[in-house]
Amino acid sequence: MWRTFSLRTRLNLLLALVLVLGLAINIGRLLLEAGPRVQAEDQSVVKLAREFVQTLVADLSESAEPDARLDQIVTRLGELRHVSITRIRGGAGRAPPLSPHQDTAADAPTVPGWFVTLIHPEQTTVDLPVLVNGRSLGTLAITSHPTDEIAEIWDGIVTQLEVGSAIAIILFVITMTVLNRALAPIQSLAGAMKNIAAGDYETRVTPRGPPEFAAICSQLNDLVATLGQSLRDKQQLAEKIVSLQDAERKDVARELHDEFGPHLFALRAHASALAQAATADAPDIRSLRKHGESILAQVNTLQHVNRRVLDRLRPVGLSELGLTDALGALMRLWREANPGVTIETSISPELGRPGDTAELTIYRIVQEALTNVFRHSGATHVEIAIEPAAPPKGLPAAGAATLLRVRDNGAGLPAAHRSGFGLMGMRERVLALGGTLTVASSEQGVLVEALVPNGAPP
Repeated sequence: MWRTFSLRTRLNLLLALVLVLGLAINIGRLLLEAGPRVQAEDQSVVKLAREFVQTLVADLSESAEPDARLDQIVTRLGELRHVSITRIRGGAGRAPPLSPHQDTAADAPTVPGWFVTLIHPEQTTVDLPVLVNGRSLGTLAITSHPTDEIAEIWDGIVTQLEVGSAIAIILFVITMTVLNRALAPIQSLAGAMKNIAAGDYETRVTPRGPPEFAAICSQLNDLVATLGQSLRDKQQLAEKIVSLQDAERKDVARELHDEFGPHLFALRAHASALAQAATADAPDIRSLRKHGESILAQVNTLQHVNRRVLDRLRPVGLSELGLTDALGALMRLWREANPGVTIETSISPELGRPGDTAELTIYRIVQEALTNVFRHSGATHVEIAIEPAAPPKGLPAAGAATLLRVRDNGAGLPAAHRSGFGLMGMRERVLALGGTLTVASSEQGVLVEALVPNGAPP
């Protein structure tokens, strides 16, 4: 049941329990001290009364009528509150003491019987013989009456209970009010988190309350802002990916149209001519051979075009041969096409297999970087270095990553340079994997550096 209570309810219940417990302990202390206090008061009162009576009795020897004078003294002493004094003559018996439940004052508060029983007061009686000039005038019995003291103690307990309860209630109300105001930001946080869970990343919480809660509100606002920016970046990434896919489809469609279309038309023309020549009564062998050779040349050209298109879609041999051999084949093609450019490749032997996705990403970055080098930079030297590295911040260390650097000694990027679709696509691909890609340009050339998180091994 306790777990179902809110934090505010728990704190209020604990506060009420502490206040009630403190009041109960104080009342209990008063109850424990009541008995010894009544007993000590009785002994003190009886002692003082005895000394006082002895002083008065000592003056009876000078009185002409000591017996009457003694009766007057006893009558006057009957006005005392905490003790009663009775005269016992000759053979008279002792007068019964007053009940401890009786009040000796008309305005004394009513004391519950259970309280008197709890204290167990015992009346103290002292007999004081009276001798005047060698003649006995009887005995004065001094009897204590703790009723007044009990009433005073009970009145103090009741007062303590009333005042303590009032103070406890006031403290409880004040503390509860302060606590409710202090915990108010929690409700705001809960409402904000609910809105955030529903996808409202424009939600903000006003920092208020104690410094700790204000700091939490500020951090939540920062977190929501980051999440909102991440969502916007994700949307932009999705738009760019769709745009890049459309651009890639257009390029593939253009290449199919420009390359396959003419060759297929030529194949159709030669095949038609070959069919017509074959139906003649006297076929021309030279003409048949010519059309056959043309068809074979067109088929060979189509095979090269098909291999180039497939290589753009997925590098041939990357999964079968691995990243090192696939890059080696790519370097050979670039060296054959550009014999005046030196390409140095350094692949760490500790690299291992980064995974299909990571290998394809690294291959595409190298391919795009070399394309830009040979198209725009005018470089004569290119360095490619691939080595294992620590993963980007936020990814598990066990996953590791691959660091790729492509550096050239060309003229660098112009001041108003804007990234093309190729480089933009590579950057978005790396970001989607959780990595980073930077392009730094200077007078000494361009440096493309990518940190690609490794995936599952192929």
